[in-house]
Amino acid sequence: MADTFVNPPPLSAYHLLLQLEQQFDHLLETIEEAVSLYERQQPATWVFHQATPSNDWLRKAMFDMWHEQDQDGRETRNYIAVVAANDELLTAINTVNQAKTNFSEMLQHIKQAAPQALSDAKSRLPQRHPHVNDVLRRNGLAKLHLKQSWRHLPIAQAPVSRIRFAWYSSGRSIKRLTVQEAERKLLQQDSDAPHIRIQLRKLAGIPSGEVLAQVQTQAPLMRANLFYTEPLDDGHTRRALNAAMPLFLPANDQRLPHINLPSQQPPTTRTRARRRDEKLEQDVFLPSLRVYRYR
Repeated sequence: MADTFVNPPPLSAYHLLLQLEQQFDHLLETIEEAVSLYERQQPATWVFHQATPSNDWLRKAMFDMWHEQDQDGRETRNYIAVVAANDELLTAINTVNQAKTNFSEMLQHIKQAAPQALSDAKSRLPQRHPHVNDVLRRNGLAKLHLKQSWRHLPIAQAPVSRIRFAWYSSGRSIKRLTVQEAERKLLQQDSDAPHIRIQLRKLAGIPSGEVLAQVQTQAPLMRANLFYTEPLDDGHTRRALNAAMPLFLPANDQRLPHINLPSQQPPTTRTRARRRDEKLEQDVFLPSLRVYRYR
């Protein structure tokens, strides 16, 4: 009697998942090659608040792709460090970044072409980790953290003389909303609640064509300000970038540049003055939606 399958996935979705698993396997292989090369070379390294970095710190950082128990899905873990890398190691890191890009693009393609297969992919991919059973059993990790799996390793464009790390805690994303969209979002909540009725009345009192701003405060992140030894081709001598993952620098005679020591925790209050050309009103207009009016 022939085998029967309940609700088999469409052939196209099956092939997409197969390609995704192959991309993930390739990503793990490139990470293993880069980490092994680093461990053999042992280049000059600075790790945030570690006087003597452990031998396997980079392995832990680059293979950290899993949600911890009860972790907020939007939260990612930081691995702030600086490595003076020779050309061979820089090539290996570039290969990892390309594999991360390919994996991310394939996930986005599946999300658009076969969205029903995405949840299946997220349940299957963790099984591709070479030590996944030990990892799950030892640390109680739940599932693959997509953002941590595809975030790139920053690479400086040229030799660096100085790095200044600083927490950036004033970041926010702003999404433009119409009055009609804001009204729909309010009505999706408890429209009988007094505070929602108050906000609906406020909304009804402004022009229907007015554009509003929905603001989402972003989690604090570490920024690295790089001061280059020589001006870049575009004339710039410094550049700032996010430093959630280890930063790789072209080796300058195997020496690290001067690096400041930022505070271990981000500031709890805003450290930057408000811009004089701030476009949004200071007081929130619709608190339930974090919506502001433009000045």
